[in-house]
Amino acid sequence: MNRYIAFLRAINVGGTTIIKMTDLKRMFESFGLENVETYIQSGNVIFESEENKATLLEEQIERQLEKAYGKRIRLFVRTNREVAALAKDCPFDPKDGLAVYVAILDQKPDQKSIEKLMSLRSEADDFAAIGREIFSLRKDREKSIFSNNMVEKILGIAGTTRNLTTIKKLAEKYA
Repeated sequence: MNRYIAFLRAINVGGTTIIKMTDLKRMFESFGLENVETYIQSGNVIFESEENKATLLEEQIERQLEKAYGKRIRLFVRTNREVAALAKDCPFDPKDGLAVYVAILDQKPDQKSIEKLMSLRSEADDFAAIGREIFSLRKDREKSIFSNNMVEKILGIAGTTRNLTTIKKLAEKYA
């Protein structure tokens, strides 16, 4: 059995696509996934599957969620080892209340897109790209331009964002 963590995009935020975590857990179980757990309200689902390809799982689960909710709900699946590496390999060390976020992307961005994002570094924001993830250090919350929508627009790639604290807790608990 392989352990995975699915990060659902845009559920339970801003009053759109509200899904109770108990319902989401039952739904993932109905898809034939095993040892399903959820972590906090923002759409993090931990599960096990015999399937070895995360991309295949993403496609299957998205189709099943669309049938259930009548609209596409994007999700991004990572292995527990990949999540542990995200927590360990973060290039930023948030100190003194600074926040670090991780944008979990559908695919690895091309170099030109990464350069475009890096051109937006400022006194308020810093960015780093590692594989299929973008790390963001928000040094000034009020002046920061960072958002999931901004990253998606610049890179032209779908993604979802979690704070580093959530990633670390998922890694500690499930990796």
